[in-house]
Amino acid sequence: MPKMKTKKAAAKRFKITATGKIKHGVAGKRHRLMSHNSKYIRQNRGTETVSEADKPRILSWLPYGRK
Repeated sequence: MPKMKTKKAAAKRFKITATGKIKHGVAGKRHRLMSHNSKYIRQNRGTETVSEADKPRILSWLPYGRK
């Protein structure tokens, strides 16, 4: 049986935590931040977790990320 391939774009954007949740960076933080207020910039700092509805699709892109 051949190996399954990982979607490399997904591997660069998502990380699987030890509890099985999926972390991702917040969108809209690269450039043109002057048009956003400081509350938007502050609340979108760091990472967020993926919703449960999107989790199966992302895990199919990362076949070897699961334990």
